[in-house]
Amino acid sequence: MDSARQYQVVSGWLSGARRVPSANFEPRPPGAEPELLVIHNISLPPGQFDGDCIEQFFTNELNWDAHPFFDEIRGVRVSAHLLIRREGEVVQFVSFEDRAWHAGVSSYCGRDNCNDFSIGIELEGTDQLPYTDDQYAVLQRVTAALLAAYPRLCAEHIVGHCDIAPGRKTDPGSAFDWQRYRSGLSAFAEDMSA
Repeated sequence: MDSARQYQVVSGWLSGARRVPSANFEPRPPGAEPELLVIHNISLPPGQFDGDCIEQFFTNELNWDAHPFFDEIRGVRVSAHLLIRREGEVVQFVSFEDRAWHAGVSSYCGRDNCNDFSIGIELEGTDQLPYTDDQYAVLQRVTAALLAAYPRLCAEHIVGHCDIAPGRKTDPGSAFDWQRYRSGLSAFAEDMSA
């Protein structure tokens, strides 16, 4: 994967991302726009990578009988705006202009319903396994594109799912290196402005 690819947001869609439209979204409330970036992780079945189960789950096509774990999520309808695979591929399910169903019951700085004003990015991974170099590089570049496209979104408003749903969610987990992500993002932003 070309982790040096430059990304751009065009009419709510990320250039260079593979589109796999999900029906699990709705319009944002009137006047709402992206102000918060939420980092998640997902693997289906848990701890297994490189299959197509995540895409099937987000598009309501998962075969619930294909793995015993799927009984725990049977019938659940969720989505995220983006998925960044282990090798750095970016898949977009929902336009950034719309409200994806990624945060669930959540609160940020006293505001509930974070889906209304956030963008959700899933990293293919688990709380404990290190994320890949490609994922960090792509996440930094995608984040820079989002910051450039949405003026209300800023580096100070980037959180983990665990931060907006404490006690209920733990992702992106202890394996996610926030310092590496933020320092790389800062360096990338400086290069873009030079």
